[in-house]
Amino acid sequence: MGTTRMTGESWVRNRWLHAFFAATMALTAFITAYGWSPWSARWPAYAAIAVLVVAYAAFGHRGYDDPRAAAAFLPLLVAAALVLPAVAPSTAFVQCILFPLVWVQSERIRSAVLLSIAIGVASGIGLQVSSGAGALVSTLLIEGISVVGACAMGVWISSVAGLSEERRRLLDELRATQTSLAEANRTAGIASERERLAREIHDTVAQNLAGIVMLTERAQSDLASDRTDALEERLTVLEESARAALEESRVLIAAGAAGVTRDSLGGALHRLGERHTRETGTPVTVDAPDCALGRDSQVVLLRVAQEALGNVRAHARAASVHVALLPSPQQTVLRIADDGVGFDASDPTAGHGLRGLRERLALAGGSCRITSGPGRGTVVEASLPAGAAPSLPAVQHPAAEVTR
Repeated sequence: MGTTRMTGESWVRNRWLHAFFAATMALTAFITAYGWSPWSARWPAYAAIAVLVVAYAAFGHRGYDDPRAAAAFLPLLVAAALVLPAVAPSTAFVQCILFPLVWVQSERIRSAVLLSIAIGVASGIGLQVSSGAGALVSTLLIEGISVVGACAMGVWISSVAGLSEERRRLLDELRATQTSLAEANRTAGIASERERLAREIHDTVAQNLAGIVMLTERAQSDLASDRTDALEERLTVLEESARAALEESRVLIAAGAAGVTRDSLGGALHRLGERHTRETGTPVTVDAPDCALGRDSQVVLLRVAQEALGNVRAHARAASVHVALLPSPQQTVLRIADDGVGFDASDPTAGHGLRGLRERLALAGGSCRITSGPGRGTVVEASLPAGAAPSLPAVQHPAAEVTR
């Protein structure tokens, strides 16, 4: 029940009880001095008051927070309840501070009830000593009502205090849960943003840089073979690719979703196909009519096309590529087919490309179907349902189908 040393906070919290105790002791001393008493010597009452005041100042005031101090101070209350009414009957009103002290400083309700009964009995004995047997009925009535009232009020206030403590504990748990949830959301947001940036960088800057590397190698080959007529065109395409990479980097830095900014998805796919043809020499035919798609959905499909063409450039050794955009009221399908060497689609892929492609589509509520085989080329079909929008990874789960 608190610490062994009274703190400033404890003093402020119990300041009204301290003031009530001091006022009651002062009034009790006044009544002892000027009230009626059957005894000529009143020093026992003064001694009881002095003991209470000194004990309260020394250690009793810590009983609100320190069980050991309360255990030493509470028996003195019972003794005072006996001595004071026995010397001056009017001082029996001191119970108005004794009962609250018992209930506030007791750790258990059972202990407070027993101490309240003890104070009532002691006070009754003291009244009988000073008033005689003729006051027995009134003494029993007064003390009975006092004890019952004190216990009833004590139990009720203790239950209210218990409910308040439980509510405080629940509020603390709620605040801790809110803090933990906020931290978890922040961590999830950071992880999601890192994954998004990784996909964006892989599908934009990394693809552009791969094309620049390929063009540089071809330019070096032309220079070594003294084919200066093709070198100028290589350098022009190399400059365009570098500018495109720079533009994509600036878009990412500006936190834009990238790509589909100047016109529709169809226009972006045509530009992508033309650029792939110029960089690699592999002809790309694009059949992409205009269709009503949200900007996020357009970005997802454009990234799929970039990743698929990047794989064609790096692995397929294809002679031609066909890109088709197939819109319908239910879904939009993007199909990229090449006649390259293909691969075994049943083997797990370790690269980031296909995994990122599937994750991107899954986050948008779409799906990916890859059909390939050695010597049979590769077909990548990405579909997005109408009205699809990217969401957090915690809500959606990857849903990609790979067949041979």
